[in-house]
Amino acid sequence: MRLDFLFDHIGNLAEVQESAIRLQLASYFTKHINNDFLAVLAETKDSVISTAFLVVDERPANPIFTPGKTGTLLNVFTYPKCRRMGFAKKVIESIIEEAKQLGVSSIDLLTTQDGKPLYEKLGFTTYQLICRRVIFQHA
Repeated sequence: MRLDFLFDHIGNLAEVQESAIRLQLASYFTKHINNDFLAVLAETKDSVISTAFLVVDERPANPIFTPGKTGTLLNVFTYPKCRRMGFAKKVIESIIEEAKQLGVSSIDLLTTQDGKPLYEKLGFTTYQLICRRVIFQHA
């Protein structure tokens, strides 16, 4: 699902990129699942159709997250044939409930324009610009 998400949002990857991503994902999931990474899947009897991931992090407290535990929602993805049927909403709601159980006090995300109305409906608000600087990239 992670690769399908990337293909949907970025397009085709160079073979070397796809290979490196597959290798890193195997290592990442082994290390982080049931630790500081959650995945919620929606499935039919024969296939997964939607997903949402949450990476849990502990940061220095501030007024928004005084307990220090935060989450980053990512990889919200539903296959095109199943979109607009409520699956993304359900997986996000499940992630939010799981996050509450873990003591996560805020969840951040980056969204597309298409996804923004759903996130707003679920209580997410825009509060700042996020800037990113890529320090290095592997070839």
